[in-house]
Amino acid sequence: MGSTLYPAGEWKGKGRGGLQELGCMPWKVSKQKGGGGGGGGGGGGGGGGGGEVVGAEERRCRDPRDSQQQQDLSSSSSSLTPPEPPQPSLTPPAIYHEKQRRELCALHALNNVFQDGTAFSRDTLQEIYQRLSPSTLVTPHKKSMLGNGNYDVNVIMAALQTRGFEAVWWDKRRDVGSIELSNVTGFILNVPSNLRWGPLRLPLKRQHWIGVREVGRVYYNLDSKLRSPQPIGNPDELRKFLRQQLRGKNCELLLVVSEEVEAHQTWRSDS
Repeated sequence: MGSTLYPAGEWKGKGRGGLQELGCMPWKVSKQKGGGGGGGGGGGGGGGGGGEVVGAEERRCRDPRDSQQQQDLSSSSSSLTPPEPPQPSLTPPAIYHEKQRRELCALHALNNVFQDGTAFSRDTLQEIYQRLSPSTLVTPHKKSMLGNGNYDVNVIMAALQTRGFEAVWWDKRRDVGSIELSNVTGFILNVPSNLRWGPLRLPLKRQHWIGVREVGRVYYNLDSKLRSPQPIGNPDELRKFLRQQLRGKNCELLLVVSEEVEAHQTWRSDS
């Protein structure tokens, strides 16, 4: 099953390394040759002075007593410096995006909403489908007996219940402004989608499940037919996106909420 982790941003840090961190400056082992008689305070004196400086640096790096003194000074100075306040993490959140395979869009939508490729499997959904009796199938659009996918809403609802969640079928007559977004884990939409045969787009449409959820304070369209997650934006932009989708023909919306949220109806801002 194709899946990709996309960083919501990129950040590069620069580290420090080398001898400077140990309090030692680079030094050369080769003995320096003194310059000629003019400007360094005399020929022999100048050459000897240069050699002593290099040797002193070498001894400072190798002498354990000097290293201990430097550590003590560093410790004493750091103890006088007030600690810096904790900085927020600059590491961007990763976005899990499962790509389309066969007709398993219901599986991809579920895993994308949960941001976990192991949340559900094809075998799990197929077992649920086979367990459901035909009398409970309220929207029997194109079910598969071979496990190729195209599962209906009953399979999605039953799958969510195995993880302690419920699917709330949204009444399109109500405005999405009354959804309490903070109590909604994610959204699953059922929308018409063009059929493809390899790279060819066929002049036919079939219902398709897509997942939408918030990652790192940004809502994303995690449609498995997209090459990568598509940013929707902030809560206001999400509501605009949902309104546009629900105005289309044959579009339905499910709210994915916990059992507790569903029991108390707190997915509604007017509850």
